Amino acid sequence: MNCSAGVVVSDSHAFVQQLLVTEQLDAVLVVSRCDLRYLCGFSGSDGVLLCLADSSVFLTDSRYQEQARQQVVADEIRCYKSKFQGLADLIDEQHVQRIGFDAGNVTVAQFDELKRLCPVATSFIPLTKRWESLRAIKKPAELAHLKQAADLNRKAFDAVLPLIRVGVKEREIALELEFALKKLGGETNAFDFIVASGVRGALPHGVASDKELCAGELVTIDFGTRYQGYHSDETVTVAVGEVDGNLRQMFYIVLEAHDCAIAAARSGIRACDLDAVARDLIVSKGFGEFFGHGLGHGVGLDVHEYPPLTTRNEDSLFAGMVVTIEPGIYLPGVGGVRIEDTIVITETGCECLTSIPKQFRQL
Repeated sequence: MNCSAGVVVSDSHAFVQQLLVTEQLDAVLVVSRCDLRYLCGFSGSDGVLLCLADSSVFLTDSRYQEQARQQVVADEIRCYKSKFQGLADLIDEQHVQRIGFDAGNVTVAQFDELKRLCPVATSFIPLTKRWESLRAIKKPAELAHLKQAADLNRKAFDAVLPLIRVGVKEREIALELEFALKKLGGETNAFDFIVASGVRGALPHGVASDKELCAGELVTIDFGTRYQGYHSDETVTVAVGEVDGNLRQMFYIVLEAHDCAIAAARSGIRACDLDAVARDLIVSKGFGEFFGHGLGHGVGLDVHEYPPLTTRNEDSLFAGMVVTIEPGIYLPGVGGVRIEDTIVITETGCECLTSIPKQFRQL
């Protein structure tokens, strides 16, 4: 299974091995915490993995030596005192001359240090574009974790719903959502929760403030948690009391765009074409200039990961990819609406992992 960005396969070992062949590499260096967890099981904060044609070596420091023994699936586990010196020694030992790496997760300072320590003959090959689809196709166990995380969202929102009323501060709602999610088993917030009411709804990333909710306003709530390393991401917009016709119109346009995009999502559709389903509808209603972000993004071990659903991404979607569908309208000085679900792409359509009702709701 391929896409224009590079190899997209459901088996991570096959993905790495294919990169080694197609890019004529001796090894692939893995440094991202999420990629390390995905490829070898390590959940700590400091380690590197070197994938060779016939073996893999995981390196970490003394703090994580025992944890690595319990978690890591690799042919060898080593402990270093200096990360890049230990890695350079391994590269020299294995006679690695061409090494691929994800440049998006290696700083300039780290790259310079590694080049300084490694043999002069070592060449470093950036793989960022080809590497980004590594985790795109979710395995059944990953989908189970993502579904559980989404279920925590629904339960937490149900618990906090009575709090969404006139006079309550946005920050209070965000805090109660955080408490509810953690009580239910969420590990940590997926991101800084967005609770944007009234005119603040025109801020796509309106992180919860001390503003109090007022009658006649829409409130957009974007939140998520992490469960077993995997994230939920969902946005609900509700009305506090009776709202005017313009706000209702915005809501129903966004809801229609959301529903049409979900109906169109299926294996084989290009990301940009799925974005266009929602965007063209919003444009046709006269609100195109007020929908500035992409339709959605991938979700997994990172809350924002490949594939992006944007006007520029011509990659196709495949069964097993998990993405958000989150159209919005943001009208300065008036307010905003965003409605978001997380879906898994199937051969014939898609399935929603999130389950909070998205119909117009007046509290």
